[in-house]
Amino acid sequence: MTRLLLLLFSILLSQGVFAKTPERRQLLNHDWQFCQNDSDFAQARTLSLPHDWSIHERFDRNAPAGNDGGYLPTGKGWYRKTLTLGPEYRDKKVRLYFEGVYMNSVVYVNGHRAGGWPYGYSSFWVDATPYYIIGKNEIVVSVDNSHQKNCRWYSGSGIYRNVWLFTTPTTYIDEWSVQVLTPDVHTVQLKAEVVHPQGQRTPVTRTLKVENPHLWSPDDPYLYQTELAEGDDRITVTYGIRTIDYSASKGLLLNGKPLKLNGACLHHDNGIMGAAAFDAAEYRKARLMKEAGFNAVRTSHNPPSEAFLRACDELGLLVIDEAFDGWREQKNAHDYHELIDQWWQRDLDAMVLRDRNHPSIFCWSIGNEVIERKKIEIVKTAHLMASHIRQLDATRPITSALAAWDSDWDIYDPLAAEHDIVGYNYMMHKAESDHERQPDRVMMQTESYPRDAWKNYERMQRLPYVVGDFVWTGLDYIGESGIGRWYYEGDAPGEHWERPLYPWHAAYCGDVDLTGWRKPISHYRSLLYNGDGGQLYMAVREPDGYQGKVKQTMWGTWPTWESWTWPGWEGKPIEVEVYTAKPAVKLYLNDQLVGEQPTKEMKALFTLPYAEGTLRAEAGGMDTKLQTAGQPASLRLTADKQRLMADGQDLLFVTIEVVDAQGRLCPNASTQLSLRLSGAAELLALGNADIKDEDPYFDATHKTWKGRALAVVRAGQKSGRIMLTVEASGLPKSTLRIHQN
Repeated sequence: MTRLLLLLFSILLSQGVFAKTPERRQLLNHDWQFCQNDSDFAQARTLSLPHDWSIHERFDRNAPAGNDGGYLPTGKGWYRKTLTLGPEYRDKKVRLYFEGVYMNSVVYVNGHRAGGWPYGYSSFWVDATPYYIIGKNEIVVSVDNSHQKNCRWYSGSGIYRNVWLFTTPTTYIDEWSVQVLTPDVHTVQLKAEVVHPQGQRTPVTRTLKVENPHLWSPDDPYLYQTELAEGDDRITVTYGIRTIDYSASKGLLLNGKPLKLNGACLHHDNGIMGAAAFDAAEYRKARLMKEAGFNAVRTSHNPPSEAFLRACDELGLLVIDEAFDGWREQKNAHDYHELIDQWWQRDLDAMVLRDRNHPSIFCWSIGNEVIERKKIEIVKTAHLMASHIRQLDATRPITSALAAWDSDWDIYDPLAAEHDIVGYNYMMHKAESDHERQPDRVMMQTESYPRDAWKNYERMQRLPYVVGDFVWTGLDYIGESGIGRWYYEGDAPGEHWERPLYPWHAAYCGDVDLTGWRKPISHYRSLLYNGDGGQLYMAVREPDGYQGKVKQTMWGTWPTWESWTWPGWEGKPIEVEVYTAKPAVKLYLNDQLVGEQPTKEMKALFTLPYAEGTLRAEAGGMDTKLQTAGQPASLRLTADKQRLMADGQDLLFVTIEVVDAQGRLCPNASTQLSLRLSGAAELLALGNADIKDEDPYFDATHKTWKGRALAVVRAGQKSGRIMLTVEASGLPKSTLRIHQN
């Protein structure tokens, strides 16, 4: 009898009778096999996603992606994963969700072509239900990024965002059908569609009453959660309650209050990590923007990761969510013009349906500086795209970034009329004359030069119909190589688009550099929009001729540093900038008054002969100082947090600085570093902010630049202690101990 019962139990167990219900959503990032080009999986290596294979290559002046792609190789790749599904998956709806694959992906399940997506920035679903079996399943993904050039910035290559397994009953809630509407701040409507086994859909609506709504804003990014359940399926919905309004007379109103947008344009990469969109890296990117004083970002020129949008929701950053760089006329040989006719509607669906419940998103953008802007057909394209988005989400304004480098700006009026807020790229000097011609137009500068910070700030304060300025850019990024650089006489001259500029492989136009250091322009911009916050900021302009005669480019600013260490320049004139909202600044060198200067445009300027010592500025009871650094004496390691989660996905960002005996940064130190990591973790990236340093980011040696470098440690999947050791010739080694659990 006992044997019979055991046999019966075994049969029932194999049929899933006693099986635990599988989790609705499971991360599938671990244990993939990967091989490049057309090699077979016998030569594959095992890795975990997110994965960008291009950043793990060396810079190559002959790489097909060229200056746009940061001189890194692209090509083709194959991924394979074995997925074992037990009896609990029997008679379930099984889907794969890819947050982003760059690009031209095809997904196979057990040898069957199950789906894929050409546009590398769209998230997409693959229905595995017809193909999966109980037991071992093979998922294979092909990726083709060999058709170059296809992007004007660094795209990365591979499955660079998360992959998920979704398991539901055969009757389930369609995740992208869920829409949160707030017809007023006391009413929340949840709309969704339930999908039935034969494909038919049933709409459902839930209404919630909120007596004392806690409104979402950049200063108070409060989020609500609720559960939506239908039958045996249920999902958690996160949302915020806030109102957006805009007009030429009142400007932009958030929750009924006027708000000016101090915005940053951002590309999707994570600097020395490439395009790999780890949640921790995406959160850090948003945090760096928030700490730099921005209240808004523009995802130029493609939809971002979901992790980045969640971070904007949580930290309080308003977002322009942008779909495309170009439309029907090409900027590069293999860009979106090859896809638009067949894919524009599906790609807009992917952006809007995925993202429309994020309270951070206040605006949709359908394009950027499209080449065919002088053709009348463009008005029809804009109208089709804008109308389609409004069918999916009628609660947000629509924009695109318009530009002109000639005398024909006025002819874009019919195109501008298709937008709710008109985006101006480098054209805000036209605002007042445009307002006379089009008095109801609401405007924002969707791109601006970093050096024009004051001009754009002043114009926004004065003109209510100009609601924001988005500088190009918030962060330095790989690709579009050389934009924003300064260079010295004798270097390759000119702008980044005029000629290849190798070894420059990245952009230096960001307010924040590749290591996360805020440049002086960042502190100045934040002061304009946020006030001084009880702080004073001082920086020193590199003397012209110190390392060469300085040449600037359009997106650049003068090389300016938090440094009073200029050996060899003693007795020669040097310029000091002090940023403050106070009316005047006093400057002291070694406790001797240099002088007092009034502030103009929230900036006081001084010229004095350079001498070693302590430079101190005073204004309105505040002071700040810079001191001459001594010789390098040690290495300082500063981690962005104390612990790593042992999930194989968490990241630790470690700033490495060369300091003197008093702990002062040595701003001229170019010191060769060597790193060792022990424990269940890996060194993911190591680099500096020098955009012409040819040393790759994937190995364990790198020089500091301006005394600074950045290391990124990726967590393993076992608890324990991690030890990072950094060595440099002539300096004592430095060790950082990290807890992982």
